[in-house]
Amino acid sequence: MGQDDDASTAQLPPSVRPAALLIVRITEQDVGRRVTIRHRIAEPSASLTDVVGHLRTWSNGLLVVERHTGEQVEIAEVDMVAAKVVPEKAVRRPRPQPPTGGDI
Repeated sequence: MGQDDDASTAQLPPSVRPAALLIVRITEQDVGRRVTIRHRIAEPSASLTDVVGHLRTWSNGLLVVERHTGEQVEIAEVDMVAAKVVPEKAVRRPRPQPPTGGDI
């Protein structure tokens, strides 16, 4: 997003400014990386949904994103509304357990 985008958005009255800028910031070069994609779903309501996972393929206008559960989601390139690369999921360390019984 350039300076010109910020300036043009700032000139709009608050009631007209978008809540979020919807920009697709991924390319085929991002295959293998963790991404989040907001896309249209093929229901009559034409609503949006998000998927977060690793971009496995992007070929012939079709993207495949693998969620952390292993589920693969297919997204038509024309249905993408916004997308970006995101950091890898943080690895949580287990909390140390308090001593039990007679060790004190």
